[in-house]
Amino acid sequence: MTATRSIEIDAGHRLLLHESKCAHPHGHRYRFEVTVAASALDAVGRVLDFGAIKEKVGGWLDAEWDHAFLVEKGDPLAEWLAANRCRHAVLSVPPTAENLAKIVFDKANDLLRSSAGGLRVVRVRCWETPNCWSDYEAGE
Repeated sequence: MTATRSIEIDAGHRLLLHESKCAHPHGHRYRFEVTVAASALDAVGRVLDFGAIKEKVGGWLDAEWDHAFLVEKGDPLAEWLAANRCRHAVLSVPPTAENLAKIVFDKANDLLRSSAGGLRVVRVRCWETPNCWSDYEAGE
């Protein structure tokens, strides 16, 4: 059994090595779909209360990435953002939808691990636009 919660944030990014428009600073309305699975339902009949995913994973996204500019380590823009007290997050990888999905997958596993016995995150889908997304699934 699985349960999925969708969480949306607004953030900017750029991809230094991109061959086209995405090399320039721009923003997205990101949507993350966090899918969790459990071997058995809880006493209420759920994998996990959707609110727990919103509170824990959504709370982390809100605190760390919402209305922030996501940059990879070594991007000279990071220094300017810091000097001008702009909200930003420096990532160890380029801020692509693929990498963001993996980061959120790993963080969601950490945050939800203690929520219920046997609970595991099985997939995170990162929507960068209404037409483009990337999935990271367990075992990849």
